[in-house]
Amino acid sequence: MRNIFSNEALKKEHILITGATGGIGYATVKAAVQAGAHVTITGRREENLNELKNECEDVNESVHVYAHPADLNDDKSRNQLVEQAVKENGPITGLVNSAGVVGGGPLDNLTEQDLRQVMELNYFSTVLFTQLVYERMKPQKAGAIVNLSSLSGLRGTYANTAYSASKFAITGFTQSFAVEAIEHNIRVNAVCPGYVDTDMGRDSIRSKGERNKRSFEEQLKVAEDGIPSSRISTAEEVANTIVFLLSEAAGNIVGESVKISGGSVMR
Repeated sequence: MRNIFSNEALKKEHILITGATGGIGYATVKAAVQAGAHVTITGRREENLNELKNECEDVNESVHVYAHPADLNDDKSRNQLVEQAVKENGPITGLVNSAGVVGGGPLDNLTEQDLRQVMELNYFSTVLFTQLVYERMKPQKAGAIVNLSSLSGLRGTYANTAYSASKFAITGFTQSFAVEAIEHNIRVNAVCPGYVDTDMGRDSIRSKGERNKRSFEEQLKVAEDGIPSSRISTAEEVANTIVFLLSEAAGNIVGESVKISGGSVMR
């Protein structure tokens, strides 16, 4: 991954990144490390976290990477993560809420279990975890938080009721929380990517193709034909946007939902 930021852009910062082993989370960890940040990475798969930790230390030997597996749906696990992160890397100055799942389908087929699973991780756990980190950030009078929303958090699409609702919730949370947090010099923003070339993004394209009786390749072409840039985004493009929002370069950007859509959504 080509580094477009100075290796001092996030120097001395401590960035905590959830969902670190997913496509966007993984790319964000790499980008933050290249920008000079110490990072705490979390996810459910300890082996994958340790692999990522080793990769990051090869990229930038001057930063410290702390890997801590956690279940963000569990209150005790959330608290332990924050406590250990501070112990290992010092005060948290940046948070990236990248953990999330897709799920659901047409309302006719949506089960209560599907709905609760999507809302629990994508919204409830994100808000509750942010609350813990925010409590630590406030006395510092500085910080930046970036939530991973989606174009699905800006407009609805077919067979997307649960996921879209969870991302609309994140977009609304971002805007309301941003007004509160800026009083303590803490900036809160969101990124809203469309289709991204990750496992999750490809699974979404594949599922839509199955509903429309198309192959993955056929559905991907349909998706790209509907994008002015004629392609879906890369995880690195999303990660670079997140690192920008974490940096001082975005010092007066507050409460925004930054679209990464190749021009497919412009309002």
